[in-house]
Amino acid sequence: MEPTIPKLLKAISQKHSESTAQMHKDSEGVFQPTTFSELYSQALQFASGLKKLGVKREDRVGLISDNRQEWFVADLAIQCLGAADVPRGCDSTADEINYILDFSGCSITLLENEAQLKKVISKASSMPALKKAIVIDPAFNTAKTDTGKLEIHTYASILESGRDSDAADIEAEIEKGNPDDTMTLIYTSGTTGEPKGVMLTHTNFLHQVKGVPELIHVGPGDRWLAVLPVWHSFERIMQYVALGTGSTLCYSKPIGSVLLADMQLVKPTWMASVPRIWESVRDGVYRKVNNTGGIKKGLFLFFVAVGSFWGTSACMVQGRMARYRKRNRKLDFAMGIIPYILLWPLKALGDILVFKAIKEKLGGHFVAGISGGGGLPAHVDAFFQAAGILLLEGYGLTESAPVLSLRPQDRPVPGTIGPAFPGTELKIVKEDGEEAQPGETGVLYARGPQIMKGYYRKPELTAEAVDKDGWLNTGDLSMKTHDEEYTIVGRAKDTIVLLGGENIEPAPIEERLKLSPYISLAVVVGQDKKFLGALILVDPDNVKTWAGENNVSYTDDEELYTGTEVHSLISDEISSLISHANGFKMFERIARFTVLSKPFEVSRELSAKQEIKRHVIDKLYAKEIKSLFS
Repeated sequence: MEPTIPKLLKAISQKHSESTAQMHKDSEGVFQPTTFSELYSQALQFASGLKKLGVKREDRVGLISDNRQEWFVADLAIQCLGAADVPRGCDSTADEINYILDFSGCSITLLENEAQLKKVISKASSMPALKKAIVIDPAFNTAKTDTGKLEIHTYASILESGRDSDAADIEAEIEKGNPDDTMTLIYTSGTTGEPKGVMLTHTNFLHQVKGVPELIHVGPGDRWLAVLPVWHSFERIMQYVALGTGSTLCYSKPIGSVLLADMQLVKPTWMASVPRIWESVRDGVYRKVNNTGGIKKGLFLFFVAVGSFWGTSACMVQGRMARYRKRNRKLDFAMGIIPYILLWPLKALGDILVFKAIKEKLGGHFVAGISGGGGLPAHVDAFFQAAGILLLEGYGLTESAPVLSLRPQDRPVPGTIGPAFPGTELKIVKEDGEEAQPGETGVLYARGPQIMKGYYRKPELTAEAVDKDGWLNTGDLSMKTHDEEYTIVGRAKDTIVLLGGENIEPAPIEERLKLSPYISLAVVVGQDKKFLGALILVDPDNVKTWAGENNVSYTDDEELYTGTEVHSLISDEISSLISHANGFKMFERIARFTVLSKPFEVSRELSAKQEIKRHVIDKLYAKEIKSLFS
C-alpha cells in the first residue's frame, strides 16, 4: 500500500488507467464517466492552479460543498500539495463556516455556489486571514456578484490555469508527502456545541483502505453509490476505498426517488449509508404493500416471517449467533438444522415471488450495504436479513477516520457491529476501571493506526479524548460476545446521533429551553431516532401563575403539568426558542416532548453536582421516551 493518498492515486491511475473512477451526472442528468487516468490528470491540473494561487505545504484550504465530482478532485489536489482541506456541507450556517475557516486560518476556500459565497462575504470582516475564494458552480457569474474584498475565482479558471503546467512539478510535491502529514481537518461538535477540528492523516485513512478488503470482497468492476455528504469521514473512507481497490464511485443523493432511479442506471454493487436510508427503503416497501392490501400483502408478510425465521436458523447452523453468554454451538446447530432445511423451499419461493423485485429495485447487482453513523434498528436489520439482502453494520467516529469495527461479509453476526477492525484494539472498561468480560457493559476504548492526530489547536481536549497510551475514549457503552464481536448499547457521553447521521450536542438546546420562564429543566433525547424529543420539567410557580391568569382549572399539580393547556404553552415556548432565528438547524428542532410531573432527585436522575445522569434517565423514563418515537 502506498504511504499517502496522492501516491496511491498515482499508482492506481497507472494500474487501472482506463477503468472508470467516477460516474457523475451532467447538466442533462446523464451519468458521465471519468477514468482513473483522467482523475489523476485533473487532480494534477487543479493542484497546479492552486499552487499558482499561493497554496503551499501545511496550508489549510476551506472546502464548502455537497456531493459532486469536483469535490473529490479538489480534495486530491489539495493533498497533492501537502496541504489540508477543511470541509463542510452547504447546510452549514454562516456562523459555522466563519468559525471553522477563521479558527483553521484558511486564506483560501472553495465554495460550491453563490449561496455559500454570500455566507462567507457576510462574515468576511471576522475572517481576516481569508483572502480568496473559488466558486465551483459553472453557472456562477462573478460579474453579477458583489464579492466585497475577497478575490474571487472559479473552479474552471483554476483548472484551466493549471492545464499547461508541468505535471512533474506537482508530482515532485507528491513525493515530498509523508504518511503522518495532516490531510484534513474535519470539524465535529464539542461538548458545549463549539466545533472541534479533528486532524486526520494519510496513515489514518490508508490503514482502513488496506483493511476494508480483508472484510468485504471489493475490487475492480465494483460500483459504489455515494449518497452521504462527501465531507463526512464515513463517506470519505468509502471514496478512498473505491480509489484503492480500483472500483467506481457513483454520485447520487439520499432522496428516495433519485436514489432508486440512479440504482437502476448505475446498478451499484455496494452502498454505504446511515440507518435512516436503510429504514426508508424498508418503510417504502411496507407502504407499497399496505396500499396494495389483499392476498399480495398477506403473501408478503408470510414470506417476511419465513425469511426471518429461516435467517435465524441459518445463523444457528452456521455459528453466527451473538454469544453474550456462553451458548452451546452443537445445541444451536441441532435446534436450527431442521427449520433451516424444512423452510428452505419456502424461503426460495419467497425470493422468487417477493424479494426478487426488491433486489431489482436496488439495481439487480447489489452485493451488500454498509450501515454506520448511528445504530441500525433491529427491525431494519431483521427485514434485510429476511429479504436476503446483506447489510453489514459498522461502527466508528470521526476521531478514528472513522472505522473501528465492521461485520465481515463472510461471517456477519446480526445484532452486532462486528469484531475489531484489522490492526485495531478494542477494550471495554467498567465503572470500577476493570476490563469487562463478555456480556458486561462498559465504555468502549479503541487504539490503532486510524486514531486521529488530535484536535486542532485544542491540546487539552485531545488529552481528554486520547490517553498517553493511545487509547481513544469513544464515549459509547458497549458489550462484547464470547467471539469478540461488539455491540453498542448506549452512550456514556452526551452527543446524540440521529438515524440520518447528524451529530447533535443536547446541552446548547437544553440551555436554550431553560430560558423559558415555564421550563426549569429539559433533557433532549433521540439517539438512533429520526428526530429529537425532550423530557420537560416545568417551573411550578410560573406555570401556576400562568394557569391562574388564563383561568386554567385543575385539581392537582400533575393534572396541571400534563394537561393540554400546559402542553400547548410548552410547545409554543419550544418552537420559539429552538428556531432558525436562534441559530438552530432543522434537525436540532424538538419534534415531540412530554412533561414530567415529578422533579428530578440528586443521586437518582441528578449527580451530586446537579448534572443530568443521561444513562440513568434513559432507563428510568424508558416508557416515556419510547412513547415520543412510537
